[in-house]
Amino acid sequence: MQKQCPECGGKIVGRIDKKFCSDGCRNAYNNRINKDSKNLIRNTNNRLRKNYRILETLNPNGKSKTSRARLIEKGFDFNYITSIYKTKAGTVYYFVYDQGYLPLENDYYALVKRND
Repeated sequence: MQKQCPECGGKIVGRIDKKFCSDGCRNAYNNRINKDSKNLIRNTNNRLRKNYRILETLNPNGKSKTSRARLIEKGFDFNYITSIYKTKAGTVYYFVYDQGYLPLENDYYALVKRND
C-alpha cells in the first residue's frame, strides 16, 4: 500500500514514518493548519504582542516606572492583558506574559518582570 502526502496527494518515498513527500508540503500543511483562522484571534494576538514589546522596551532592567501618557503614546492598550496577580496585601498587578505593571498614584505605573 502506497502512502499519500496529506498536502498534495503525491507519492511518499523514503522512511516508513515519513508523512509528507517534501519539506515544502510539510511547511505548507503546517502553516495552513496553524494559521489564525479568525480575525479576532489574530488581532488579539497582535495587540498582546504589541503590548509586550512596549513593556519590554520601557522596562529593560526588570523594574522601572513610567507614566500612563508614555504608555499610551507608544500605543499600549490597557484592555489586553494575559493575567492578573493579586498579592496577599491586595495589590493588583496586570501582566502581559511575564511583563507586568502596577497602577500607582498620579497616573504612573511601576513596571515589573516576573521571574518564574
